[in-house]
Amino acid sequence: MLENLKQKFTELYGQQNKNAFFAPGRVNLIGEHIDYNGGLVMPCAITMGTYLLTAPNKDGVFRFKSTNFEETLEIAVQDSYEKTGKEWYNYPLGVIHHFLAQGKSVGGLDLLYHGNLPIGSSLSSSASIEVVTAFAMNEIYHSGFSKLDLVKLSKKVENEFIGVNSGIMDQFAVAFGEKNKALKLNCDTLDYEAVECNLGDHFLAIINTNKPRKLTESKYNERVGECQTALKALQAELDIQNLCDIHTDTFEKHQSLIADPTVLKRAKHVVEENDRVLEAAEALDQNRLADFGRLMFASHDSLQHLYEVSGIELDTIVEFCKGFDGVTGARMTGAGFGGCAIALVKKASFDDFSKKITDYYTSKIGYAPSVYSSEIGTGVVEL
Repeated sequence: MLENLKQKFTELYGQQNKNAFFAPGRVNLIGEHIDYNGGLVMPCAITMGTYLLTAPNKDGVFRFKSTNFEETLEIAVQDSYEKTGKEWYNYPLGVIHHFLAQGKSVGGLDLLYHGNLPIGSSLSSSASIEVVTAFAMNEIYHSGFSKLDLVKLSKKVENEFIGVNSGIMDQFAVAFGEKNKALKLNCDTLDYEAVECNLGDHFLAIINTNKPRKLTESKYNERVGECQTALKALQAELDIQNLCDIHTDTFEKHQSLIADPTVLKRAKHVVEENDRVLEAAEALDQNRLADFGRLMFASHDSLQHLYEVSGIELDTIVEFCKGFDGVTGARMTGAGFGGCAIALVKKASFDDFSKKITDYYTSKIGYAPSVYSSEIGTGVVEL
């Protein structure tokens, strides 16, 4: 893979690359729609992601090219940049803009990107591009940012330059991921703990619905608003800053404060899901995969019925998984409304699983899903 990319770089730019970097995608194992509610999430890095090859140029320009997209950009080095259109190169351009905004010096650079993450699939292809660019810029220009600085900068790119009101989990997992470990991350304090996640004789299967999910066009911001409404209602009696500051028992005692039945359902999911993350971390740490799988199924049911961010495509996948012997647990992952589901599938059953879920899904939905096997990989690195 890397040798082919190096050759491609030389073909496109007429010089050899000087540096190479990789940032993974991520899946969230459990703890969905929690990051903007100040609670616990448990993402992990996967073995698919984004490669970036670079070399300095003497022309005083940034050149962005990708093996995945036809669009290219050549733009002069200047003091600041603005987003133009919806092209992929706005993500790395936003990173450079925020480097400059923090007083860092940069120079002309040729960049070639190659990703093997399906776009719009909830595997964080955008965070992968942002973090790999930020990490590369930091190394190349000796900018002195810590890894956490790069995570915060990349989130700023997503929120302010791109305009998506998402939390910090994606960039954090892409940067801090560890092989065979999940990250139990507190989204309020950014404290985290690497939890042993030895999948043993299981693959982490990623099943892409192939129904693209566009965050900015989804009901994501509507859910954020509903959670804020619930929080405000609970604050009448509770001294809390976030919905996830309380556990299920406290919530049940005070849920009558929330008058709107829809808002009540949203809050119930958030509080119970946060508790599920605590249980899941304990189950993984003690290598109780069956218990972890049970929590995955419970998480999906909650996202389907209480938070209502699933859909027929994701539900069809999880429904199949519940009836397949080689599956220990499954759930939608990411914001929902399409994108991907994940499943813990026994390695010996994976080929059979892949074929049968493809047939089942196609018969119900009318087109095929894409099925991948992954292991839990490492965070951003220089190659």
